[in-house]
Amino acid sequence: MTAAPPLLIRRATLPDGRCDIDLLALDGHLAAVGPALPAPPGAQEIDAQGWLVSPPFVDAHFHLDAALSFGLPRVNASGTLLEGIRLWGELKPLLTEEAIAERALTYCDWAVARGLRAIRSHVDVCDERLLAVRALLEVKRRVAPYLELQLVAFPQDGLLRTPLALTQLRRALDLGVDVVGGIPHHERTYAQGGESVRLLCELAAERGLPLDLHCDETDDPQSRHVETLAFHAQRLGLQGRATGSHLTSMHSMDNDYAARLIALMADSGVQVVANPLINITLQGRRDSYPRRRGMTRVPELLAAGVNVAFGHDCVLDPWYALGSADMLEVASMGLHVAQMTSQAAQRQCYDAVTVNAARLLGLPGYGLEPGCRADLVLLQARSPEEAIRLRAQRLLVVRGGTVISRMAPATAELCLPGRGGDRPFGVDFTRQPPAEPGGGPR
Repeated sequence: MTAAPPLLIRRATLPDGRCDIDLLALDGHLAAVGPALPAPPGAQEIDAQGWLVSPPFVDAHFHLDAALSFGLPRVNASGTLLEGIRLWGELKPLLTEEAIAERALTYCDWAVARGLRAIRSHVDVCDERLLAVRALLEVKRRVAPYLELQLVAFPQDGLLRTPLALTQLRRALDLGVDVVGGIPHHERTYAQGGESVRLLCELAAERGLPLDLHCDETDDPQSRHVETLAFHAQRLGLQGRATGSHLTSMHSMDNDYAARLIALMADSGVQVVANPLINITLQGRRDSYPRRRGMTRVPELLAAGVNVAFGHDCVLDPWYALGSADMLEVASMGLHVAQMTSQAAQRQCYDAVTVNAARLLGLPGYGLEPGCRADLVLLQARSPEEAIRLRAQRLLVVRGGTVISRMAPATAELCLPGRGGDRPFGVDFTRQPPAEPGGGPR
């Protein structure tokens, strides 16, 4: 395989606000980042025209085995979490490895075009055939040159509630699945939920693997399995390797207890994934008004030093009839639901689908510093905040210094009768420099 020629991206804006910055990719890594870099012989030069160059997006929580299965075997009439689980149970006997792989590969193409470098996908292990596990391991192998998949062994029907689920989970890990998963709030009792957390934490420690549990995905404020997760993570030395996903019960908890819990989570190094699109859709279904929003306490967790990432969770599957692999849509929903509208908070939401998620997955060589992998996205925006506002076009997606996807700029051509010639005839929706009160540009 021949090495890619040097790639030099000129006149980019970076997420930290630096402008007119060049980025030079050599041998798959960023060799230099700075203004007016000299071009090496044979370099491909691309003028970023001041648009934003970002590290790639990362989806910290997804279900690739179910993606794009909407309407199979029927539509979720109520739109609820429990009916979605029942639907998945109806669909499992009808699944084939080929169908799962084809849907997953299609979604991976979407993800690449949207600028994703990596996806952590939970895969159901309660099917005795392990069809989804086998299919996604093959998909992982096939997409590895351009998209990283981390697979989580997920006993969707409950570890202790389902016969042989623990055996199946161990089999999935033996086949090469990367992360230990679970769903303690779906066990028959609180006690069994706590016991499943203990077993799964001990399994992760025994195998030296990360752990990512669907945890307390309910409106019940008494669902407190993340407390048990934090305890065992500290007991077993899983700091930085244990993740609690969803944590929607924290939305409904007493504030004093939640404050103590967040401090415990910070001490134990537990990381968090919120799934704004799905949490806001599935939670609060038994409420009239006021209706709870369901998403966990993102600003408070961040303020305590807990690493919080966002996930897409679902796209066109039994739980969610929408979605398009757009992590900027996820960040936008998280921003609105958590009322994170200050400039600093908007940046935190951007970080939740980039740097925070990359840290949670432990991605090597992530970032825009010299020595990092030459993985980046050129966005039609001037800042991370504007990228979220516009769900900006991914003009270029670069992997290892090679352009692997292109999008045309999003523009409109105006054809307005009677429009004066002093007005522009094209619109790209980006924010122009503000005018002084007297009318002149700054």
